[in-house]
Amino acid sequence: MNFASDNIVGASAPVLQAIMQANAGTMTAYGNDEISKRVRACFNEIFEREVSVFFVTTGTAANALALASAVPPYGLCVCHREAHIIDDECGAPEFFMHGAKLAGLPGIGAKLSAEDVVAYLKSLPKAVKQMPPKGLSISQVSEGGMVYSLDEIAALGAICREHGLSFHMDGARFVNALVSLGCTPAEMTWKQGVDILSFGATKNGGLMAEAIVVFRKDLAEALDYRSKRAGQIISKGRLIAAQFEGYFADDHWLDNARHANRMAAFLSEGLLQLPRVRLAWPTQANEVFPIIPKTLDQALKAAGILYNPWTELSLPETERVGDHKVLIRLVTSWASREEDVRRLLEVASSGLSREAAE
Repeated sequence: MNFASDNIVGASAPVLQAIMQANAGTMTAYGNDEISKRVRACFNEIFEREVSVFFVTTGTAANALALASAVPPYGLCVCHREAHIIDDECGAPEFFMHGAKLAGLPGIGAKLSAEDVVAYLKSLPKAVKQMPPKGLSISQVSEGGMVYSLDEIAALGAICREHGLSFHMDGARFVNALVSLGCTPAEMTWKQGVDILSFGATKNGGLMAEAIVVFRKDLAEALDYRSKRAGQIISKGRLIAAQFEGYFADDHWLDNARHANRMAAFLSEGLLQLPRVRLAWPTQANEVFPIIPKTLDQALKAAGILYNPWTELSLPETERVGDHKVLIRLVTSWASREEDVRRLLEVASSGLSREAAE
């Protein structure tokens, strides 16, 4: 049983079928094919306006190229200190930004608050020796599995407009947040001030399906060239675009995310029924962050259940893991099986019962 990530499962059947259909015959190369054109039109429909769409193969490429478009080499991009762009991408965003820096701020559940962002911006000296803030990036869902509400996104968007910052959203788990909020893609992005989005599908049923969605035309002007220089204009681009066609058809993307979130809620509720188990923060999408006894951690591992330990950096000030406990992350996916979740809960309950009896 593997709860380490939503990247550990393969692609969904509709996505694979779409690739197989796109594989037949010949088509224009480098993203100029009819499938790519159809999918770009589909993005326009989904976001209720004309957008610029650039297909890439990885989330790292999407984030790095998006931020390179949004932040000049002398600028500063504000993000959470545990954001994927600052913690998990080997400096790729800063590399592609050609010297621009990422500034990480604290926040519970790896979320930025408007108040903390404003305080940080006001603290920066205005002299030329200080890199000026030029961008803000949030992860939706956050690295702590938390979802920004529409009001929270709008507040950050207002700050960006006031201070002249480009607003980037890392949407590796975009649709998990979307179904959690019950809103539309437009309501979660440009209507709240988001300028550029890294739209992820790989974690939710794609094979390698990521896109940069741009709402501000000036940020899109050089992205073709940036993508080419980064090796992200794929010769058989139709096979990347086709994944989105299978992904969007019949609301498959929404169904996948609803299932993943439902499995996480089921897991979360089950864990809260166990003694000496609590959550670091609420479960809002498809990631669960329980604080469990170290003895339970050992029992789960002994049963062959895979997951990752997690950092305590984003805990509330009043929360401490404690000497005999550990904070872990459990992730569910579009392919998670209810029987596996039940089995994890059974192992956890049995392990705690044995410990109490000894």
